[in-house]
Amino acid sequence: MAVTGILGKKIGMTQVFDERGDVHPITVLQAGPCVVTQLKTAARDGYDAAQIGLVEFVKASKVTKPQAGHFAKNGVAPVRLIKEVGVEAVRPPRDGEEPEVGVKAGDRVLVDIFADEKYVDVVGTSKGRGFSGVVRRHNFGGGPKSHGHMFQVQGSIGASSFPSRVFPGQRMPGHYGTDRTTVRNLRIRGIDLDENLIMVEGAVPGAKDGFVMISKPKAPPRERRGFAGAGTVDPLKASKKASAKKK
Repeated sequence: MAVTGILGKKIGMTQVFDERGDVHPITVLQAGPCVVTQLKTAARDGYDAAQIGLVEFVKASKVTKPQAGHFAKNGVAPVRLIKEVGVEAVRPPRDGEEPEVGVKAGDRVLVDIFADEKYVDVVGTSKGRGFSGVVRRHNFGGGPKSHGHMFQVQGSIGASSFPSRVFPGQRMPGHYGTDRTTVRNLRIRGIDLDENLIMVEGAVPGAKDGFVMISKPKAPPRERRGFAGAGTVDPLKASKKASAKKK
C-alpha cells in the first residue's frame, strides 16, 4: 500500500513504561480501517492523491445523492468521513508513462502502513473554549489583583494622537479553540495490528472520539549523538573514562 496517511479517532491518553523503567505519556489512536474511495492522477486531475474514507456505519438517508453516486461509481460502501492523502510511487515513472502507485479504488487502508515508521504527524481540531479573554486566550499577565481592580483585562489597545487607530492583528478577546492543529513528529510507542490501534508519545489535539488525520512524517527528526539509544556514546562519560585510564 502506497498511501501516506489514514483517518482515525482519538481514544484517550495513558502511560507506558519502556525497557529502562522510564514512564512515557501516550495517546491511543484508532487508525481506520479506511477504504480508498477514489484515486486521482496527474493526467486526469492534475495531481496524484488518494481519497480515503473512514469505514463507519452511516444511514442511507444521511448520504446525499451526489455522494451516493460517487460511492457507487467507485464500487465502495458509503462512509462517514472523506479526506485526501498523498501516495507514494512503488515504481519510478518511465518515459511517457505515469508512476505506478500500487493502489486502486476499493483497497483497504490499515495501520500497518506505519510499521516501518518511527514518527507520525497528527492533524486534529483543537477543543472549543468559546469566547475567552486575553488572559486565557493569549496568556496575558492581567492587571492588579487587589480590591477595586479588574484583573483579566487587556488594558489600553490604542494610542492618543498617533497613530489614532488600532493596528490589525491586535490580540484581544474572542473565539478560542476549534482550530485545525498539526502536531509533528510524535514518536510511535506501539502498534496493534489486530485492533488497528497506534500509540504515540505526547498529546494530540482534540477531545475524545474526535476525528484525526495520521500521516507519515513530513520532516522526521534526525537522531542526534547521544540521544539515539543505549548504543550511542556519551562524550562526557567517554572523556572521563579516558582520563581515568591515563591516571
